[in-house]
Amino acid sequence: MKETLEGKLKADGYDEAIMGIVQRAGQEPVILYDTDKVLEILISRDEMTEDEAIEFFEFNIVGAWVGEQTPAFFSKTSLEDIEDGLIRYKGSRYRL
Repeated sequence: MKETLEGKLKADGYDEAIMGIVQRAGQEPVILYDTDKVLEILISRDEMTEDEAIEFFEFNIVGAWVGEQTPAFFSKTSLEDIEDGLIRYKGSRYRL
């Protein structure tokens, strides 16, 4: 992770996946990344399979808590999937 001028932490090598800023009550805004774009970068740049990219993403990127300014990652999914404890990566459903 790399700190930006505004004090926000940025995931190195994934600028193309930045969606913007996410805000929550009582917390500082953080950079928001598109999960599918991060996975696409891992697959194309690092020549990973989709399964390898997802495993790397979950362990090394989402799993890397580096403090209050740790970036957030967006995954488009449905209310039904959320209620079923599922998340979508690149259109496929995975258990949370």
